[in-house]
Amino acid sequence: MPLDTSTYSLALLRIDGRRWNDLRRLHAQIHTQDAADGSSYLEMGHTKVMCVVTGPAEPQAGQQKRGAGGGGQAGGQKDGASIVVNVVVAGFSSVDRKRRGRNDRRIQEMEITIQKALAANLHVHLFPHSTITVSLHVLSQDGSLLAALINATTLALIDAGIPMTDYITACTAGSTSSYAAGDDSADPLLDLNTQEEQELPYLTVATLGDSDKVAVLVCESRVQTDEEAAGWNCEAEGEQDD
Repeated sequence: MPLDTSTYSLALLRIDGRRWNDLRRLHAQIHTQDAADGSSYLEMGHTKVMCVVTGPAEPQAGQQKRGAGGGGQAGGQKDGASIVVNVVVAGFSSVDRKRRGRNDRRIQEMEITIQKALAANLHVHLFPHSTITVSLHVLSQDGSLLAALINATTLALIDAGIPMTDYITACTAGSTSSYAAGDDSADPLLDLNTQEEQELPYLTVATLGDSDKVAVLVCESRVQTDEEAAGWNCEAEGEQDD
């Protein structure tokens, strides 16, 4: 069923009652797994993810041979720690109950995106010839999944005490107008849910701390240049609110 955005211009409220710059309810916990070096649990609305960080530790046998497609492994610096990211999506996490294995393209893309962001931000040179493993479990999906995974990873790394340049925080932003409509009066939207992502152009941005330095920028739909700029400003405001 298409998302009806015609009422937005009248009430200035989205389908779930939020204003354009309102975040969904955010709930976060760290040190949720006593046996792990670092762990976290994060809810962004109805999107729920869990993260477990292991290491830095000595690489397991055969782990060095795994490619990015097998779990998002980073070479990082030549003498620094390798970063391995694994994303597991539960079959009950979404309405369609589609089973997503390790060879699922979208999962692989998210693993590589998170891994590259961590490789550029973590001080891997302090842990030569070791491996940092980030295991992410998706329990429920309702939009902004990549942003939730990045935020949960940051919390777990903080819990593990792994040094980093700055915190990485992420959020999504979209527009009330489709690309083809070219509506100059379209408004930006912050923290999209699944229904909004399916119908509207959007992007995911992760920044470092309070700065405007971009760690991740992923756009999975066609967005006009002026809308992208508005979304960028919207993202920055939302991440500062976090």
